[in-house]
Amino acid sequence: MHILFLSDNFPPEVNAPASRTYDHCREWVKSGHQVTVITCAPNFPKGKVYHGYHNRLWQSELMDGIRVIRVWSYVTCNEGFARRIADYMSFMVSAFFAALFVRKIDMIIGTSPQFFTACAAFATSIVKRRPWIFELRDIWPESIRAVGAMKTVRLLDVLERLELFLYRKATAIIAVTYAFKQNLVERGIDEAKIFVVTNGVDTSRFTPIPKDYDLLTELGLHETFIAGYIGTHGMAHGLDTLIDAARVLARSERADQIRIIMLGDGAHRARLEERAKADGLDNILFIDSVPKHEVTRYWSILDASIIHLTKSEVFKTVIPSKMFECMGMGIPILHGVEGESAEIILRHDIGLTFEPENHLDLVDRLIILHDNVEMRERLSRNGPHTAQHYDRKVLAANMLSVIEACTMRENARS
Repeated sequence: MHILFLSDNFPPEVNAPASRTYDHCREWVKSGHQVTVITCAPNFPKGKVYHGYHNRLWQSELMDGIRVIRVWSYVTCNEGFARRIADYMSFMVSAFFAALFVRKIDMIIGTSPQFFTACAAFATSIVKRRPWIFELRDIWPESIRAVGAMKTVRLLDVLERLELFLYRKATAIIAVTYAFKQNLVERGIDEAKIFVVTNGVDTSRFTPIPKDYDLLTELGLHETFIAGYIGTHGMAHGLDTLIDAARVLARSERADQIRIIMLGDGAHRARLEERAKADGLDNILFIDSVPKHEVTRYWSILDASIIHLTKSEVFKTVIPSKMFECMGMGIPILHGVEGESAEIILRHDIGLTFEPENHLDLVDRLIILHDNVEMRERLSRNGPHTAQHYDRKVLAANMLSVIEACTMRENARS
């Protein structure tokens, strides 16, 4: 079977969509299938094309057996709704035309978070007369409303009508959470066509490892409790809560005991750094994004991982993918996200939850974990065991079974 996968994020980018798409496609290739990925020049999250790549009309490479076609798109940093839409739409058009030249396709997949990639997948399916799957990673544009990124209500209404149209036209929908599935069912989408394949972790890569003492020395973080946020610094993540928590800690008796590191980039990174500097906070350290193969070094030095999203009904349906990486590495989680993901944390006893955007609640949990070594060790032990339930190899196989069933059903109809 030849699977065509459209995604505007792919390695060497290290965000959640890139990692999930790569891990799944790699496993499908190992299973004997042909996989072609159409993506753009790697540029996330800074909006700058990575060294060694060019923003050209067409580039092709082979990555672990996956044929990767990179097309031109309007490259911009994650600032301003209009520019982001231009980015998304330019990739949609380029990906569609590139897909027309990919021969003998059996299944087309378009992934979100934004659904313009799914538009390209749908258009390709019409021309190629092949089935297509909408991989739903985010309820978009509802999440735009949640963070207030756009004030034009009428345009958001138009986008939501387009969203529902794509759900109805898709041969199948693969959602990453059960809450997403329930959302679609409540909005009139046929439950029989919706499948759930959660995010997960490559357990061969994210596994408990000793602390990287060379890195601790480099960062000057020996003899301290280290809590870290690793990921995108964007509107949805509400990272001012961490700055506020650091300010409280800096003025307490814990000032020299607990450090917070923030690794990554995004639209709010510069502003957050400026806030910390203006407050004179020396207990919070900002670190630039690092290549994917180096991320585990930074995970290794954490005594706790902070995961946070703004307080919103929409984000109760989200399961942040970094949660699974923390599981695999045995890092206790301080989880500031309500809903389905918090239930996983508590059910498997792999972390503590705190109220989103409540910095005092976060401070309380930081102190509890700092003081209770026995608790930290218990949460750490439970993580890798839980991660086995979310192994990317198993999840890739589950998704492949949906793809094969849809392909067989469509072939039988034709």
